[in-house]
Amino acid sequence: MTNAESLPGQPHIAYRNGALHVEGVALDTLARQHGTPLFVYSKQWMLDALGAYQRGFEGRDALVCYAIKANSSLGVLRVFAAAGCGFDIVSGGELARVLAAGADPAKVIFSGVGKTRQEMRQALAAGIGCFNVESEAEIDVLNSVALESGQRAAISVRINPNVDPKTHPYISTGLKGNKFGIAHDRALAIYRHAASLEGLRVVGIDCHIGSQITDAAPYLEALERVLDLVEAIEKAGIALHHLDFGGGLGIDYNGDTPPAADALWQQLLGRLDARGFGQRRLIVEPGRSLVGNAGVCVTEVLYTKPGEARNFCIVDAAMNDLPRPAMYQAFHRIVPLAPRQGEAVTYDVVGPVCESGDWLGRDRALDVQAGDLLAILSAGAYSMAMASNYNTRGRAAELLVSGDRATLIRRRESIEDQLRTEQFDRG
Repeated sequence: MTNAESLPGQPHIAYRNGALHVEGVALDTLARQHGTPLFVYSKQWMLDALGAYQRGFEGRDALVCYAIKANSSLGVLRVFAAAGCGFDIVSGGELARVLAAGADPAKVIFSGVGKTRQEMRQALAAGIGCFNVESEAEIDVLNSVALESGQRAAISVRINPNVDPKTHPYISTGLKGNKFGIAHDRALAIYRHAASLEGLRVVGIDCHIGSQITDAAPYLEALERVLDLVEAIEKAGIALHHLDFGGGLGIDYNGDTPPAADALWQQLLGRLDARGFGQRRLIVEPGRSLVGNAGVCVTEVLYTKPGEARNFCIVDAAMNDLPRPAMYQAFHRIVPLAPRQGEAVTYDVVGPVCESGDWLGRDRALDVQAGDLLAILSAGAYSMAMASNYNTRGRAAELLVSGDRATLIRRRESIEDQLRTEQFDRG
């Protein structure tokens, strides 16, 4: 191991003199100070990832809206708000979070298939930029709520282009069998209906085909289908002021090779220019690609347990902390904070939760013993955002690292925090 060896795809997470660092801070030091499990994020990694989008859109009228479902911690949101991002939200709770983080409500896009009337009222009162509506029924309800509020709601209709993003079925959203969006062949009729309603103001068109996409081809196919619709809708006399192409760009978990954001958008912009839409306002909604590889989950080895069929490395992180392996059979690299020089053993890395599905890594070659610390990589997206209290486990602490400074952005959840909202019948 060299004195400074970065990990693949993660230039701000590196071994220095045999100890794993995030930027200028040693992870073992943070683990001693804050305990484990522990999430640690690189601020510079996030800004570099955002910078790739900004380079791709240089000279264009474009807004990058961070999709906060990937990681909704206030400290993370504040990084993107300060960098001028807008935000893509899917609930009233997420709206409250982005406003608490200092977001400009005019840069907020409200997506999601199940917005309630109360959430619509909340968003209208806040003055958000646009609702991405996803069904005919939602259009009518939003119109009613807007009229009751004495406002007109700006809307973009989410189109389902029936394009296969070639990703996990749970995070594929652009096929005709998915619950998201309005069918491509119904779009023109829906736009005509929406444009006739007094409480709505049609401003754009939206398309989002899935998550963890590693190939440019599905984006290009969806783009062409959406532009065909734009031409038809505008021929019908309905002006579309912006084009929203969603997010979904993947990251490198295990040798994955997604296109760089700037390279991808140069391709897509070339198609837009060729069809005469290059100067139209553009909105994109990346999530995972802005935070995924910025984060690590630090965990302590509790026991090693040899077995007849498999060996187990039991750690103090679990499926409630990092649900992706159990939910999606997802791969995360797992590396030691301070590598040993002995012979590695093949382990399943598992947590203490009472489920056989509580695993974090299968068949990993590790030289470890009880008390060692491991880093689960690529843990910045869909980890803390999906964390739970299963088995009455408190959610982990979170730290944001900038250079040689680490800031606690979420304290570890206590049992008192968990019990505070509960009560029982004392009769």
